[in-house]
Amino acid sequence: MNKQTLDVLLSLNNKKFVNQRVLAEECDISLGSVNQAVKKLNSEGLINDKMALTQKGRALLNSNRPRNAIILAAGFGMRMVPINMYTPKPLLKVNGECLIERLIRQLHEAGVFDVTVVVGFMKDSFEYLMDEYGVKLVYNRDYMHKHNLSSLSLVIDEVSNTYIMPADIWCRNNPFNSEEMYSWYMVADVTYASSNVRVNRKMELVKVPQGGNALVGICYLTEEKAIVFREKTRTLSGIKSYDDKFWEEALFENDRMTVNARVISFSDYVEINSYEQLREFDADLNRITEDALTVISEVLRCSISDIRDIEMLKKGVTNRSFVFTVNGSKYIMRIPGEEANQLIDRKNEKLVYSVINGKGICDDPIYLNPENGYRITRYIENAHCCDKDNAEDVRRCMEKLRKFHDMKLEAPHIIDMFQQIEFYESLWNGSESIYRDYADTKRHIFELKEFIDEHKNPYQLIHMDNVHDNFLFDPNTDGDLSLQMIDWEMSGMQDKDVDIAEFAIDALYDKQQTDELIDIYYEGKCDEVTRTKIYCYMSVCGLILSNWCEYKRNSGVEFGEYSFRQYRYAKEYYRYAAEMIKRLFNEFK
Repeated sequence: MNKQTLDVLLSLNNKKFVNQRVLAEECDISLGSVNQAVKKLNSEGLINDKMALTQKGRALLNSNRPRNAIILAAGFGMRMVPINMYTPKPLLKVNGECLIERLIRQLHEAGVFDVTVVVGFMKDSFEYLMDEYGVKLVYNRDYMHKHNLSSLSLVIDEVSNTYIMPADIWCRNNPFNSEEMYSWYMVADVTYASSNVRVNRKMELVKVPQGGNALVGICYLTEEKAIVFREKTRTLSGIKSYDDKFWEEALFENDRMTVNARVISFSDYVEINSYEQLREFDADLNRITEDALTVISEVLRCSISDIRDIEMLKKGVTNRSFVFTVNGSKYIMRIPGEEANQLIDRKNEKLVYSVINGKGICDDPIYLNPENGYRITRYIENAHCCDKDNAEDVRRCMEKLRKFHDMKLEAPHIIDMFQQIEFYESLWNGSESIYRDYADTKRHIFELKEFIDEHKNPYQLIHMDNVHDNFLFDPNTDGDLSLQMIDWEMSGMQDKDVDIAEFAIDALYDKQQTDELIDIYYEGKCDEVTRTKIYCYMSVCGLILSNWCEYKRNSGVEFGEYSFRQYRYAKEYYRYAAEMIKRLFNEFK
């Protein structure tokens, strides 16, 4: 039965029949189409001669009635910085009401009380919804590196007579109903060049190269359509190439969606994507970002309205950085999470920048607040980080590192790596390691301390987070600043060889690549004692990072292969170091 006929049936259920002309207006179809629909409904026994629903008609209505809803709220909201540094986008307020609370309230008004919210970023912030609105929360551990197809796959068994929607939609009028007759996907009556889905004359949603209807993102699926949809979602979510796909991929069959279009007016909804959009939509929301934006306006001597083109630069685990424009110039602002400021001494960071200031190591910050960690730097157009697999990039980075080390700079604070192992372990709050042999691994690594202490270089300022992503190539600058070492928040006094070890393990190098890295830094003149010591540092740093990953894992953030590989570095390079220490001991006897 087609959409027009089912629309007529639903209209007849909602209101007493007046005449076919009124039905045509309500269903937005021609008088002839109404006449055909009425005949069809009557012949199928769904309405009687008085245009009233029969028992069979009411049974059909009940079989398609909404049962539940799924709200997808796991994403980071990449374009919403600096607002969502401490608040997930679904919890932002528009006209005094949280986006997700408005959706839940509208669902309740339509009689839908079974609501599941899939969360990820800042998942604990949504916990109150369970008590206040009776929702269920499902956590997507993969939210950082997979799109919302992954989120929906976690609750796919619940999809049957179900509303599915993102959490960042604001609808002027309630988009939900207590009764639905068929499956649909909501689009707006305007076109966007970036959209590749368009409504045709049959109210089908077909693929087009560009210039399709604006996608609202709200969908309703009856059980009839959900049967195929559930299976396709399971299949696609298991294919790696779909990790970055939207859940709507499972609605397509060849060149079109398997559901009808539901078209609403463009003025009836807003998808909150960017800070500027939110600011224009709700002028009172400046107070949400008053802290970060006020700092920018004061430092750059501009008004808040001059701060434009705000977008996420990179998605860090503890820090979040965004790029913005003021009067044609671009800048980067870092806002640390509360956790980052607990783990990092910002006063020491400030001291380090004062030590390296003007020495051609990095572009000095325009602003750095040691109290809260806010930092503003200029944005480098067309810059790129070191490609760890590019031999020339790595050679230049090691040359830069060597020049920095040759300066033998000093800072007032020492980094004790063995204390760091204990510190991150203490953050587990009594939990045991996920690795069965952790106690043995830790004991072995502490056995390396004697060799390290005997052969360590005099302490000097080192980077201590010397990973390939922290080497930035600037194509716009000549001289020393054409290659910069950035992000000095972890730095302090230590053996310079720790920086080589850090680069190797973060790049996930194997032993051959590690030895090549050492030879590049030491220009082929690394003695066996120094190489052994670097292996020791790789083992120690591997356990530090593994312990940190375990701490983050207990907080709900998974690092997958990276975490596993760091623990393997701890064990494998202990063995390499121990074997070389034994050989060196025998040689010197």
